[in-house]
Amino acid sequence: MTTAIDLDKLDLAALLCSRVCHDVISPVGAIVNGLEVLEDEDDPAMKQFALELIAKSARQASARLQFCRLAFGAAGSAGAQIDTGDAENVARGFIQDDRTSLDWQVPRALLPKNRVKLLLNLLLVAGATIPRGGRIHVAGSGEGDGFRLRTEGSHARIPAHLPTLLAGQVVEDGQIDAHAIQPHYTGLLAREVGVAITFSMDGEAVLIEAAAP
Repeated sequence: MTTAIDLDKLDLAALLCSRVCHDVISPVGAIVNGLEVLEDEDDPAMKQFALELIAKSARQASARLQFCRLAFGAAGSAGAQIDTGDAENVARGFIQDDRTSLDWQVPRALLPKNRVKLLLNLLLVAGATIPRGGRIHVAGSGEGDGFRLRTEGSHARIPAHLPTLLAGQVVEDGQIDAHAIQPHYTGLLAREVGVAITFSMDGEAVLIEAAAP
């Protein structure tokens, strides 16, 4: 059976903070490791390796922080708008790597911040459908036609827990942790802006739509 997720505001804030920390701890840890190599090694090749590791990890940490700032942060006062061009920039920095590519077909516009936050969180949900990497295509204006995402990749599938968490429910004991908070938060954003999120398979691709019910 499923039960409704019942989180108070403090728990929601704490779990979102845990999620952000999870996203940035890996590159920050790599920077620390690189600094330790610089301190302990005399080999020029190892020092060069450490400098390259530090530079790469610093870029990753910056990209992840910028993404999280828009996806989870306040991003201005109540009623603020966000440029979808800024959203595209942070999305590319966060998502694109040697395993995953992003095809962004969202027209540049100023949209209410919660709609842009929804879009960025939908990209994270889409990433969960291609665990081995692949391609994420995103389109739609975010207004009347909502957003449409299509993911393609090896073993693309709809994880069983995603639709449940997005609907504000969780299987079994009703508990939720830092791993489940992001899709739950995405569902909160969807309901806030008045759209419904649906999943379907199109051959070997996964389709995710966020549109008015």
